[in-house]
Amino acid sequence: MVVGAAKLLRGLVKVVSPRDLVIVGNIGDDIELYGLHISPDLDIIMYTLAGSVDEAKGWGIAGDTFHCLEMLGRLGFETWFKLGDRDLAIHIVRTKMLREGCTLSQATAKLCKMLGVDVNLIPASDDPVRTKVQSGQLLLDFQEYFVKRGAMDTVTSVFF
Repeated sequence: MVVGAAKLLRGLVKVVSPRDLVIVGNIGDDIELYGLHISPDLDIIMYTLAGSVDEAKGWGIAGDTFHCLEMLGRLGFETWFKLGDRDLAIHIVRTKMLREGCTLSQATAKLCKMLGVDVNLIPASDDPVRTKVQSGQLLLDFQEYFVKRGAMDTVTSVFF
């Protein structure tokens, strides 16, 4: 059940040549976990347009396993952000490219090409933009607020 922009874009590329599209992806939800740069919104678009998204969950890669995440949990790390093994490979490659000097736009373009996605998917910025949610005295990364805590906290402010 793919929803939102990814679902719209999957239909759009059927009526407009993918090469004629420029898709500006949200990066305000990006997060760093386990030392890896994760861009959930760019990823769901890439996975959907590559035909590899997990339709049942609406996120991640179909048929993915979670052996790495299971081991991280066994080693005492938090595992609230469900990253599959194939999904982790994308984040490893993206992080490697960024550390080698690529911009997020360049890394995204290379990942799209590797996945056979023939659209111009660009991040809203090459500079980090992170959404922070404040709930009283508590300041959370967006993914912590939304995924880890299930959007249950009362939002008193939002910062970027």
